[in-house]
Amino acid sequence: MTLADATFRKIFELHSDAIIVIDGDGVVVECNPAACKRRKIPRTAVRTIRDAWGASGDELLARMIAHDDTSGTIRTTFIFSPGDTIPAELRIVRITDPAEEPRLFLVTVKDISEQRKIELDLLRFSEVTLHTVNPIQITDANGKIIYVNPAYERISGYSKEELIGRNPNLLKSGMHSREFWEKIWTRILSGEEWVGQLQNRRKDGSVFHSEVVISPILDESATVIGFVGAHRDITEQKQLEKQLVRSQKMETFGTLAAGIAHEVGNPLTSISSIVQVIQRTTKDEFAREKLELVKNQINRITKIIRELVDFSRPSAYEIKKTDVNNVMRDALNIVQYGKKVQHITFKVQLYDDLPHIAVVSDQLVQVFLNILMNAVDACGTGQHAIGVTSRLCDKSIEIVIRDDGRGIEKEDMEKIFDPFFTTKEVGKGTGLGLWVSLGIVKNFGGDIQVSSEVGLGTKFTISLPLKGSLHE
Repeated sequence: MTLADATFRKIFELHSDAIIVIDGDGVVVECNPAACKRRKIPRTAVRTIRDAWGASGDELLARMIAHDDTSGTIRTTFIFSPGDTIPAELRIVRITDPAEEPRLFLVTVKDISEQRKIELDLLRFSEVTLHTVNPIQITDANGKIIYVNPAYERISGYSKEELIGRNPNLLKSGMHSREFWEKIWTRILSGEEWVGQLQNRRKDGSVFHSEVVISPILDESATVIGFVGAHRDITEQKQLEKQLVRSQKMETFGTLAAGIAHEVGNPLTSISSIVQVIQRTTKDEFAREKLELVKNQINRITKIIRELVDFSRPSAYEIKKTDVNNVMRDALNIVQYGKKVQHITFKVQLYDDLPHIAVVSDQLVQVFLNILMNAVDACGTGQHAIGVTSRLCDKSIEIVIRDDGRGIEKEDMEKIFDPFFTTKEVGKGTGLGLWVSLGIVKNFGGDIQVSSEVGLGTKFTISLPLKGSLHE
């Protein structure tokens, strides 16, 4: 035996994987100790390998013989004995010439139990992330996205192809400061997880809120090699919180309004009477001019008080089944007679078969007038258009009033329903119109939603529930 033969024999004997030499019929010719010990095959015994590797092993051997292949690999369940079965990677290598008899093959049985366990863990993780409703993203150590699940695609509005390789700051809304992000990075780069709330922006520009857990991924040496971010969409929760705060503010202010109206109204009436008496008796032109100024301001205060009283006291109006389209037509007839609308085109599309709903028509027309007049004021001068549509939704009627005016600044959007907030010049608006309108609609069980872009216009969507409609 040459040195080379002795070396190969030594490798054959000492190899930890089971190695078996078979002929073309699958009969075991020889095996190393790792195989013989587990298969319990005496070296001189004649035994086939077919009972150990199953049909897939037979198919591979037959294919190699038929095509004179030099090697082939399969994964299968390998049975050493009835109580000793493993998942294995089976590699068959031809060790004799195809024309030589007997044809011999070397079979290496590699135990892949641990590898298979890891693969199953990855498969389970993949299935969980694929089907969970919670958005999940995985990034590398530099913050580049390497994986997103379908839920993340849905919440962001971006496809997987658009996100992979990009930084998650693609979704930044600009609402969080640089210091905020620096604190997050400092924490997760140190190997600790971060839990908090983020406000991001979808591909279409709309904002969404999520509760996020960002966990670092560590290798064997505790080095950060990536990050996994698990999100929970709380956009609806945030909207409900805002509505609750708004409702509480309106309730509190409504209570104060009644008292303010009473305390201010009586003295104001006295002042107004005195002003009118002096105007009728004085001949001093300067005094008359100043008194007219006082009277105008009294009228403005009176208007504010009237709106406060209308909002704060229980409605004496009759709730009855009402055609919303007719109410809108009445509001449009009033608005279209004003001088301000001569340069404005009204595009009206009202759904023909709206069910009648239980509302106070006089109050609803006030809502429509307030929003329409705001739209007119937003259009300013020049040629503009105001669109008015109504439609039937699943459980509500929606009325949309859209203008192509100057739009609402981002910082003002959160305040437009606050009492006394106005973007109009001093003396040209009380800041109560939208506040009162929202209160009226809320009393009907509905809501008002607003979207706006500076320079492009504003859209008000008024939803009124069908509960109690004639079609129920």
